Amino acid sequence: MARLVMKFGGTSVADLDRIRNVARHVAREVKAGHDVAVIVSAMAGETNKLVGFVEEASPAFDAAEYDMVVSSGEQVTAGLLAIVLQNMGIPARSWCGWQVPIETSDVHAAARITNIDPQNLLSSWEQGKVNVIAGFQGIGPDGRITTLGRGGSDTSAVAVAAALDARCDIYTDVDGVYTTDPRIVREKARRIERISYEEMLELASLGAKVLQTRSVELAMVHKVPLRVRSSFDDPDSPLQVQDNGSGPGTLVCDEDDIMEQQVVTGIAYARDEAHVAVRRVKDKPGIAASVFGPLADANISVDMIVQNVSVDGYANITFTVARNDLRRALDVLQAEKDNIGYESIDTSTEVAKVSIVGIGMRSYAGVASKMFRTLAEKGVNIEAITTSEIKVSVLIDEAWLELAVRALHTAFDLDAV
Repeated sequence: MARLVMKFGGTSVADLDRIRNVARHVAREVKAGHDVAVIVSAMAGETNKLVGFVEEASPAFDAAEYDMVVSSGEQVTAGLLAIVLQNMGIPARSWCGWQVPIETSDVHAAARITNIDPQNLLSSWEQGKVNVIAGFQGIGPDGRITTLGRGGSDTSAVAVAAALDARCDIYTDVDGVYTTDPRIVREKARRIERISYEEMLELASLGAKVLQTRSVELAMVHKVPLRVRSSFDDPDSPLQVQDNGSGPGTLVCDEDDIMEQQVVTGIAYARDEAHVAVRRVKDKPGIAASVFGPLADANISVDMIVQNVSVDGYANITFTVARNDLRRALDVLQAEKDNIGYESIDTSTEVAKVSIVGIGMRSYAGVASKMFRTLAEKGVNIEAITTSEIKVSVLIDEAWLELAVRALHTAFDLDAV
């Protein structure tokens, strides 16, 4: 008998009809003989509503009380799904994060899981019950409810699967991971059968919204087999996961489990970038630290960094930050102006990041040059570049984003045939 963790997001549990549909997916796996644990998100829109209540109650709210309020959405879903399963004749028990317990750090609204004791869940399985667990939440060292940050239910699911030595199926509103956004590359973007943890981690961090980055990190560290599939597929469909790992959706796995590796697996993009240029700083040792140290102290993540060649002893330093961090970044830099000694700061929010990702890039030369040549042929100017072993990212004018994605998708032979 296999152990299976199933996770359903907000759109999958948006109302009672969809919760009943989720219950049919669960029933199928129970009938197949699996021990099943289900992680659920709050109903679509519910978390935003709860956050709104908190912010309306007080702009300077207590983070611990914020967690108390916003965690309630997942608890409602868990209870409703357990009730629906029981009504179908399937024994089920709902769990809050603290009841499992899912132990976390004490950073409210952005806690990290530190430990999960699976004994309560295992005992429930021995009683023949489906475990329905509220995602996104845990319990801190002080005994208070904590939440894991937006998208945290994915992390909850992978962590529970690791603790139970189970495989994990993430059900979403799409039927897998695609070579790029099908809304941009219509009819030519195709579903990927298998993708490595490393590739999925890069795609998630570069703008792909299918999985939360931390959940992929956990799956990679603990070697949790992770499958992305659609909750809107027919629950009674004969398409099932086979012993060899084949089946519906996309399997996220070790690269050794992928028979044929393409040079580029997918194209990701992010529209939420902001470009910052710090003009005429003295070109001397420590100047970069004086710029990026205060930003790091303010927990502002910096991505692409370019420092031009010194002219008359001065240089320009440019970098990108998330668009919603731009105001804070400017405040930090203005407060440090005397220490940094810059002449001016220019910014732009009309930029976007486009990335190619693939483990096959490790063994092929000329991938970056092909990317740059393809963009040049389309008249797309590159403002900044970053690379890693399996990805190349470029910053471009946002107006050229969709053209760039389509051109690269074709150039690297990702179009469906």
